[in-house]
Amino acid sequence: MIRLVLFDIDGTLVTTGGAGVRAFERVLATQFGVPGGIDGVRFAGRTDSSLVHEIFRKHRIEVAPETVARFFDAYYFWLDHLLERSNGGPLPGARDWLEALAGLPHRPAVGLLTGNVRLGAEIKLRHYGLWDHFQTGGFGDDDLDRNRIAVAARRRGEELLGGRLKDSEVLVVGDTPLDIACGRHAGARTLAVATGPHSLAELAAHQPDWVAADLRQASVRRICGGED
Repeated sequence: MIRLVLFDIDGTLVTTGGAGVRAFERVLATQFGVPGGIDGVRFAGRTDSSLVHEIFRKHRIEVAPETVARFFDAYYFWLDHLLERSNGGPLPGARDWLEALAGLPHRPAVGLLTGNVRLGAEIKLRHYGLWDHFQTGGFGDDDLDRNRIAVAARRRGEELLGGRLKDSEVLVVGDTPLDIACGRHAGARTLAVATGPHSLAELAAHQPDWVAADLRQASVRRICGGED
């Protein structure tokens, strides 16, 4: 039986209509004088902090605590602004899955395992009315490396629940091979959904425990509730 469920955000729970990527672009143009600063940068499955470091190095911007803080202070403004003008929303089955988890007889703890920095994650999920479902998590400002974020998310979940969990009691839900890999790194079981940039076949090739076209096709009770 699953006791801790950790969700990726972008491509798994919501699509922002590109608001997050556009916010990166606006910050680079307005704060650092670098138009087109994200050209050639791959965002899927990455952490916000590692992206900032990569982009700064690419454009010879000093990677220092004050410049990174300056970037994110502006990013929060632009993200909130652009979400209001985006055509994003919760992905198919996401809201139902979260509500079904809350309705299980043995309700698991629900958290996030995301490359988004924490306030960015909150801005996105509050905008779509999902933030209050989450009790804990690991975020992009915990570490540059997604695998270490996964370990932090599991540890916080265990602290919330008051004890160590078996690997079979932890589930990571995501939409990229990187989500599968970091879930495995944290010793968790994995559910991959093809609602992001990767096809069902591409995800299946990485051998998650479960794979589905979207969360509507994945049974909460079968995966988390102990049913066969």
